[in-house]
Amino acid sequence: MKRRHFIGSIAATVLAPLALAPLTGTAFAQTAPLNPPVTLTVGYQKVGHLAPMILIADTLKAQGVEIKLVEFARYADARTALLAGSLEVASVGPADLAISLANGSTSMVGIMGVGSSPKYVIAGKGKKFDSWDDIKGKKIAIAPGSAVWFQFAATLIEKGIPYSSFNAVNIQGGGANFNQALEKGEVDAIVTWEPFESIPVMKGYGTFAKNLDYSISKSVGAELGMLAANKEAATNKRAAVERFVTAYVAKMKELEGSTAAFGKAVATLTGLDPEVSLKIAEVIKLGPVITPDQVKRQAKAFAELNVIPKDVSGEIEKYWDGSFLTIAMKK
Repeated sequence: MKRRHFIGSIAATVLAPLALAPLTGTAFAQTAPLNPPVTLTVGYQKVGHLAPMILIADTLKAQGVEIKLVEFARYADARTALLAGSLEVASVGPADLAISLANGSTSMVGIMGVGSSPKYVIAGKGKKFDSWDDIKGKKIAIAPGSAVWFQFAATLIEKGIPYSSFNAVNIQGGGANFNQALEKGEVDAIVTWEPFESIPVMKGYGTFAKNLDYSISKSVGAELGMLAANKEAATNKRAAVERFVTAYVAKMKELEGSTAAFGKAVATLTGLDPEVSLKIAEVIKLGPVITPDQVKRQAKAFAELNVIPKDVSGEIEKYWDGSFLTIAMKK
């Protein structure tokens, strides 16, 4: 973890007849199955931009890779499990590689980004958020240390807006907690992620503050997440990780080519109504945005702001392996 103006309504029946085509043939035509099969433990979150994650198990099984999916509510929890070796691959936040290195952990390898979108502050019904000046004195719910918090904080810094200009309400746990606070009027706005951005808009108790897009900072940008591997798995189970990334990228391309199919996949992953899922699919662009240079900028910027304890921008290249994505894109 958005937000184009909703025009009209899309009936749920639009999605009902659609079926996601199985991923077949071309992506793996030249790749022999692993024998014996290899198991990968993969951490993920129920967020729209990770829809390909739950659609590739059968393809991988045919390639001799069994994936064991483990759900996490937050990127930070998946990052911790990945660093500890409990996970071999995980979806984490765009800044998690820099965070890990700055804290002395060197067992994460960055692989690729997964998607991007605009990121708008979600204003409560009737609350004025026409410009960044309007955040002054407002109660805004945030998840401190989260991926969206990094995006939001970086945007404020680059715009010269003091972080102290608004009242930050720290909320822990899943995005539903943000929605509840906004619906009850406990906060004026929320800074969160999909599907918890579109839900308030669809249900009428929130609006996209479109003049407050915090996906545009130079140091963080619009990337929504990142695939990473445990360093040991990236070495010792490299063939399995390669097949995982290739299957993921192939399904990602397939879904990006059909908003309706993407919406159906989001509904399958999240359990949301088809109409909400389709709206989420309309605003997310699947595909990697983040690069090692972007991660370096993040590392440098947040070290200067004392968000992380030291500048690790010079170490990023050593812990980024772009070869998995390069291979996948050639399939």
